[in-house]
Amino acid sequence: MALPPSGTTDEAFLREVDEEYRRSQMLGIWQKYGRLIVGAVVAGFIALAGFLFWQHQSVSAAGQKGEQYDAALRDIEQNQFDKANPVLAKLAAGGTNGFAAMSAIIEGNLLVQKKDAKGAAAKFAGVAGNTAYAKPYRDYALLRQTSVEYDTLKPEVVVSRLQGLARPDSAWFGSAGEMVAAAQIKLGKRAEAGKLLQQIAQGGDNVPDTTRQRAVQLASVLGIDVLDQSKEKQAK
Repeated sequence: MALPPSGTTDEAFLREVDEEYRRSQMLGIWQKYGRLIVGAVVAGFIALAGFLFWQHQSVSAAGQKGEQYDAALRDIEQNQFDKANPVLAKLAAGGTNGFAAMSAIIEGNLLVQKKDAKGAAAKFAGVAGNTAYAKPYRDYALLRQTSVEYDTLKPEVVVSRLQGLARPDSAWFGSAGEMVAAAQIKLGKRAEAGKLLQQIAQGGDNVPDTTRQRAVQLASVLGIDVLDQSKEKQAK
């Protein structure tokens, strides 16, 4: 290691070395876990899809469309996509109710499985941008769209899209906040990213354990120790 420049105090030199070490740590963490973060977010979206649908779909809207939707899901579980796809397409085009929204989203998920990211993003964008759909469906679709397009988006676009959902009072705080924090790190906004990661780590029952654990790890690279604070909050 090179000697400190003439006139530089030992304390300043050590601080400079520490900052460089943290920067290299942060880069290594992102290179190792960046894709895992996005992948974990996607898995969370899929797990929540069924709950979101049944929570916001009224009993009176069930009937024939509900039976068709259930049948399509069973066909998908049995890998009978040739039977499920026409039903989903019909339901997705059949209005702006919950069945239409979730059918379009499932179409997008199936395209993701086929590695058709462009087609999947278009499906999600169609739901996210349609104000006739209820807001929970649009928010969910926007998160799916962003996760699929994440590697191709500029970090400022990620922040702009999701900043409204990356708030502690949002049902999507953990998922949206994690993507926004990763984008802020790319932008060099370490203080903003650290604050957001700290909020995620202390998110309690509203944020999954795995998401909180990743937030703690990334925050530590930024020089923010949220682990003890998170434990103290849970103990109260």
